[in-house]
Amino acid sequence: MINKEIKKHFPILNQEINGHPLVYLDSAATSQKPVQVIEAMKAYYELDNSNVHRGVHTLGNRATEKYEGAREKVRNFINARSTEEVIFLRGTTTAINLVAQSYGRANVEEGDEIVITYMEHHSNIIPWQQLAKERGAVLKYIELEEDGTISLEQVRAAITERTKIVSMVYVSNVLGTMNPVKEVAEIAHQHGAVMVVDGAQAAPHLKIDVQELNCDFFAFSGHKMVGPTGIGVLYGKKELLNAMEPVEFGGEMIDFVGLYDSTWKELPWKFEGGTPIIAGAVGLGAAIDFLTEVGLNNIERHEHEMAAYAMDRMSTIEGLNIYGPADPEQRAGIVTFNLDGVHPHDLATVLDMHGVAVRAGHHCAQPLMKWLDVTATARASFYLYNSEADVDRLVDGLRIAKEYFKDVF
Repeated sequence: MINKEIKKHFPILNQEINGHPLVYLDSAATSQKPVQVIEAMKAYYELDNSNVHRGVHTLGNRATEKYEGAREKVRNFINARSTEEVIFLRGTTTAINLVAQSYGRANVEEGDEIVITYMEHHSNIIPWQQLAKERGAVLKYIELEEDGTISLEQVRAAITERTKIVSMVYVSNVLGTMNPVKEVAEIAHQHGAVMVVDGAQAAPHLKIDVQELNCDFFAFSGHKMVGPTGIGVLYGKKELLNAMEPVEFGGEMIDFVGLYDSTWKELPWKFEGGTPIIAGAVGLGAAIDFLTEVGLNNIERHEHEMAAYAMDRMSTIEGLNIYGPADPEQRAGIVTFNLDGVHPHDLATVLDMHGVAVRAGHHCAQPLMKWLDVTATARASFYLYNSEADVDRLVDGLRIAKEYFKDVF
């Protein structure tokens, strides 16, 4: 277990909700921020606030050093070969859209295939739907096993010589399933396709090595990894990024602008048009420092323990259905569930009345909801600041909700 004192670094967790100490179990939607991240962004605004790259004055130089220093922290965090392969963007959604609109439009033709899975977040479905429609390509889905995992046999069945792009979530935001993206990337490359990884739910919780994974693109967001909202990263192999055209044009990303033609800066700046997300990058850098100090291996182990404990305790509640792999080692710290006869929104409302925050709805994964044959679910997602006591509060709340709705109906 991670030291319980770590919770003290997160000021927002030290409050009461509806007269109860807050139990925050919605980190898969957005994580809470430690004081180290808050103070780093505060210091930037108070001491170094300036635009980057273009200025020659002291504040501009200091801001540039912090911004590009954060890029180096990201490079090291995911083990990219070069900071040229690290693009700062608004988040995972923007990153995947960039790949679809730039790489996809240039390389996908009529009759080509794009392969994804049923467990994708909408951000890793809709860009490929739109690209397939625009280019006359075929969008294919890898079939899921009954427990919400994928088998490499199904991957091999889905990927063919016509496949140009394979895009897959590393960790499902609903099922918690941890997908074998390294092995899938190898299969994709055998057929000449590129591998795109949605790492939004992985980067906060697992040690990421993009060179070992050998993926071609990897996207993640700062706000899910104790960093600020509005900042994310697209990693891409340098040779692919160099061949891609930018999709946003304006200041900062240009080399030369003439009356009728322009040229672009080198990587990574050709994809960062306009004033970049400077304070966000500073906050992301501080978040990476914090997570590195705690240790990603420790976080992963802690979450497996949290998931195992939660599934064991929750399985004692009659009528509670848990979705996803039964083996906690096959899933991240996410437990998605329904209580018979109770709508997830009603269940989440009762839990909130007792200070327990969970997510309820389709979780931006409507195709997966259809596959599960439900309209919505409730979801508890654990992170480094959660403890077994938080799980106990969740279970107590579920028992209260069950009694409440039994009396109502």
